[in-house]
Parts: sequence; structure tokens; C-alpha cells
Amino acid sequence: MSERLPKPTSLWEYANPRRFMALSGFLLPFVAVGTAVALLIGLTWGFFFTPDDYRQGSTVKIIYIHVPSAMVAINAWMMMLVASLIWLIRRHHVSALAAKAAAPVGATMTLIALATGAIWGQPMWGTWWAWDPRLTSFLVLFLFYLGYMALWAAIDNDDTAAELTSVLCIVGSVFAVLSRYALAFWNQGLHQGASVLRAGAVTGDTEERVSNIFAVPLFISMAGFVGFFILLLLVRTRTEVRARRMKALQARERMS
Repeated sequence: MSERLPKPTSLWEYANPRRFMALSGFLLPFVAVGTAVALLIGLTWGFFFTPDDYRQGSTVKIIYIHVPSAMVAINAWMMMLVASLIWLIRRHHVSALAAKAAAPVGATMTLIALATGAIWGQPMWGTWWAWDPRLTSFLVLFLFYLGYMALWAAIDNDDTAAELTSVLCIVGSVFAVLSRYALAFWNQGLHQGASVLRAGAVTGDTEERVSNIFAVPLFISMAGFVGFFILLLLVRTRTEVRARRMKALQARERMS
């Protein structure tokens, strides 16, 4: 029978590993079901029940993967930034482990966004890649993800690794911001402007509005991708907590 924990009096108490494990274990089934439903509805609706765009044809439907993955890629790094700042300021180990757990998921989403962007861009631009401000900043963000994970793997002491990766995360956040707002900083480049929430509709490019029939499944797909990120984040953070406990137990055994 599991030990009952006292009722928390502060939000910060969820940074306690035992309380985090209890809360995340409770939430996991709900997040998994909600994610599966959103992805199934959003992607099925988007790919099979929306019309082709009159200019882009069926290639426009890659938006249901490209836009959600790009959104998660950027916001995963911002979540890592918040978790890293919490570690630097309050020294909560779960926050550092959550940032570590989020990095592979964010890197994968960045890679998916780059790949789908190339597939989408080739028939539109006539090239698989262009050194566009947004594309370039997104590529640099991907390299920061790789560097972040490599730094964690290269340092044996977890606290030292958490401190150095937190600093790297702060620096890399510049490129996460640029990935989102590059076109606002540079009024040039092949990449289209914002695709979502323009006068309540989705746009296929900066001049053309596409009907809301594209918007609803896109929003559902975005919710599914966000849920998928949260699901993987919870699972991976729980794994990191268990791995840290195991390492601590092994250290005690060696000392005894």
C-alpha cells in the first residue's frame, strides 16, 4: 500500500520527487487518452476530410504536421528555459531533470519541422532549403538541442551538468525566439508569415486566407502534439527521477 503524502501547501512542493511521481502517475492515463483522441481526430480530419488548396494542392495538408511540430519545438525549449531558471534559483532537482527529459523530444520535433518544411517548400519554392532567417534560426536551434544533450552526457556530476546546461539553455533561448519572430526582425525571406490566428482563420501565405475548414483540424492537431509532448515529458522525467534514485542507492552501497 502506497504511503499517503500530506496535502501540499505550496505549488513548489510538487518539485519534491515523491510528490511529483505521485501526481504524474495520476495524470498520465488522462494525458495519454486525450492525446490519442486529439491526434486521431485532428490528423484524420486534416488529411482525409479537407479539400486541396487551389494553389498548393494536396501539399498544403502537411501543415497538420509541420505547424504543430514547429510550435512544440520552440515551446519545448522555452519550457526548458523556465525549468533551468527554477534550478538555478531554487535548486529543485525535478526541474533540472524535466529540462533534461524535454530535450530529446524537442530535438525530434525540430527535426520533424525541418524535414516537413523541406518537403513542403520544395514544390512551393523550387528548392529543398534556403538560408531564410526563420529556417536558419530553426536549424541553429536544432544544433543547440544536440549540444544541450551532448553536454548532459559528457558530465558525470548531475548538479554540474544541470548548471552548465542551464546556462546553455539561456543562450539558446535567443534562437528559440528568433525561430518564432524571425520575419518580424527581418522583412525578407521565402518563409511565409504566421499561419495561425489571423482574423480567426488560417492562411496559406501572407496574402491569401483559407477557410476555417483548415483551421479547426489544425487546432486539434496542435492540441494533440502538445499533449504528446506533455505525455513524453512526464514519462521521461519519471524515468530520470528513477535513474537518479538508482544512482544515489549505488553510491551509498559503494560507501558502505
